[in-house]
Amino acid sequence: MITIEHVSRSFGGTRALDDVSLEIPRGQIFGVVGQSGAGKSTLLRTVNALERPDSGHVVVDGVQISHLAGNELRAARHGIGMVFQHFNLVGNRTIAQNVEFALEAVGRARGDRTKDALEMLDLVGLASRAGAYPAQLSGGQRQRVGIARALASRPSVLLSDEATSALDPDTTRQILALMKRLSGELGLTIMLITHEMAVVKQICDAAALLEHGRVVEQGALIDLIRTPGSRLARDLFPLGDVPEMPGSAVIDLTFAGEEAERPTITLLARALDLDVSILGATIENIAGSQAGRTRLALPADPAVLARAQAFLAEHDVAVEVVKAA
Repeated sequence: MITIEHVSRSFGGTRALDDVSLEIPRGQIFGVVGQSGAGKSTLLRTVNALERPDSGHVVVDGVQISHLAGNELRAARHGIGMVFQHFNLVGNRTIAQNVEFALEAVGRARGDRTKDALEMLDLVGLASRAGAYPAQLSGGQRQRVGIARALASRPSVLLSDEATSALDPDTTRQILALMKRLSGELGLTIMLITHEMAVVKQICDAAALLEHGRVVEQGALIDLIRTPGSRLARDLFPLGDVPEMPGSAVIDLTFAGEEAERPTITLLARALDLDVSILGATIENIAGSQAGRTRLALPADPAVLARAQAFLAEHDVAVEVVKAA
């Protein structure tokens, strides 16, 4: 659905994107994670050609959008909706008129605009507030209007530019749940950028970590969770600093799917006759599956550590040695 191939983009002497390649299948919710200045917004803007790559290309739904211009580009953008961090609503228009404005921009007939706008507002739960103005709405309601406006042209792709970063945690969860529901109901492919791992946990099927314009890690969340040393998995399941424990090795175990329901640590202690200390644990629902991470302390004996790693590998548990001795 969205293919980004070897895209680079510079502004003056600053390289905002450096040979970025991503593949986002139809219907997937894909998160791009990174700190400020990592190049996330620039990458997102290449998908609707608000930014043109210096090299490489972007294909959306079979169309190489990075090479389009004029009417062809405008037509292609009708299939790509965008939700912004600060809503960008017109203050002197009602929320229905804000959505109608988007329909006008795509050439919808005057007689259909009001009906279609109300339909979109109903989809996001705001049909009863159609005559209200943006200043009369809460931040979460204004973002719902932004989503309705982005979906007005019936796009197949929705881009989200830090859409929840100005909202409180409860409202953020509601907006993300709405986007997840709409993705399923409308068959949307969603690409969102964020610096918050809580957003990725709640909504994303896959993610990429961007640093200094380069992709340093990417993949389906369930695969990343099973990958020892994955930085995204570590950030999804933060366990804090490693304690000072002389005479002990420290390992992190990552469970996903069926492994999360097995008494693996008990089995490990019994099978190897080990004294095992649990130093921390967390469990989440990630991409529709239970997944979690547990930190253990074992005797700092290389032979014991090797036997433990072999046992856990047999039980399909990903192991990362945090401290060998």
